[in-house]
Amino acid sequence: MNISDVSRTTGLPAKTIRYYEEIGLIGPTRAENGYRTFSETEQHKLNFLARARSLGFPVESCRSLLALYGDPDRASADVKGIAQQHLAEVDRKIEELTAMRATLSELVRACAGDERPDCPILRDLAAPG
Repeated sequence: MNISDVSRTTGLPAKTIRYYEEIGLIGPTRAENGYRTFSETEQHKLNFLARARSLGFPVESCRSLLALYGDPDRASADVKGIAQQHLAEVDRKIEELTAMRATLSELVRACAGDERPDCPILRDLAAPG
C-alpha cells in the first residue's frame, strides 16, 4: 500500500504519516524507486497512533504506548500509568478552561455592548498581569 492509500484508509494526512516516519514511530519499507510501501502492520500502527492522538496523547506517550502494545511481556500497570498521567493533564486543562470561561463570561456580562466606548473587557485586558 502506498502513502496515499494508507492516508485514505487511516484518515491521516500524508504529511503526518511522513512525520511519524521521520521521528521513528513507523518504518515503511522503500521500493527501488524510493516510494514508501506500507505493510498491514504499519497501517495498524498508524490507526493506533491516530486513535491515541485523537485522545490527546502527546507524541512521546504514543511512542511509549506503541512500544508497550508490541511487547507481549508488558505490564498493564505501565499502560495505565501513562493513561493516568494523561488524564491528570486533561483534568488540569479542563480546570484552566473552566476558570477562563468564568472570567470571560463575567467580562461579557459586565460589558454593556452599546455605543459608548467604555468596555470592561478592554479594561481587563489592559490591566497589568
